[in-house]
Amino acid sequence: MSQISPFSQTGKSVVMGILNTTPDSFSDGGQFVSVESALAQALKMQREGADIIDVGGESTRPGAKNVSTVDEIERVIPVIMAIRKQSDVLISIDTSKPEVMNEAVKAGANIINDVNALRAQGALDVCAQLAVPVCIMHMQGEPRTMQDKPVYDDVVDDIKQFFEQRIEACINAGIKRQNIILDPGFGFGKTLEHNLQLLKRLGEFQVFELPVLVGLSRKSMLGKILHDSAADNRLYASVAAAVLAAVNGASLFRVHDVKATVDALKVCDALNGM
Repeated sequence: MSQISPFSQTGKSVVMGILNTTPDSFSDGGQFVSVESALAQALKMQREGADIIDVGGESTRPGAKNVSTVDEIERVIPVIMAIRKQSDVLISIDTSKPEVMNEAVKAGANIINDVNALRAQGALDVCAQLAVPVCIMHMQGEPRTMQDKPVYDDVVDDIKQFFEQRIEACINAGIKRQNIILDPGFGFGKTLEHNLQLLKRLGEFQVFELPVLVGLSRKSMLGKILHDSAADNRLYASVAAAVLAAVNGASLFRVHDVKATVDALKVCDALNGM
């Protein structure tokens, strides 16, 4: 697998379209469980401007059930193969399981996106061998219980310390530093106040001189601000959050609503390019 670097310092925001092949994801669970529907959605997002299609087979929403390795592979591999057969769009695999990472890259995935920051046994070694870009995300606790009263001394400083440790672990395992992407993990073990602090101080992660990915799309933090529990009603808030993240230094954006976000980020990119 050749090196893929869609997030080099080109000045262009990189949009990652979310493709959940799960029955229980918080926003679009059950919509793309067939290969045909998942492929159609992937190609639609590519037409709308997505640079990367992020394929996931296990929900990480609070309270979601664990998925076996076999079931996760059966959900994502046929979809990755179908996309790769029809398109050369970049594909990321959203997983924490080393076996799924390996099978996904063999099937045509280019990037590994891990909410567990490669902490599962064997994940670091597998990623070093695959030699593809990896996104490591911060999460306090684990998905089933992460929103049970999360506490930080200082949310940004604590996450920076976490990244320092995980970057060192990645490099020691043989992963090249230029292949590392950082995701502060909005909504993963964080209160609304924590999330707002993260968004306001996002620029502090530039100290690592690595690309920063944000996943703010349709998140419950936006629902709390809007006083609206329906995830589908968070489009405008999601776009606003993406723009604020771009202004504060994010370069990759994991989103459900590709066209609206791409259009908004083009304005940010034009301003940054002046």
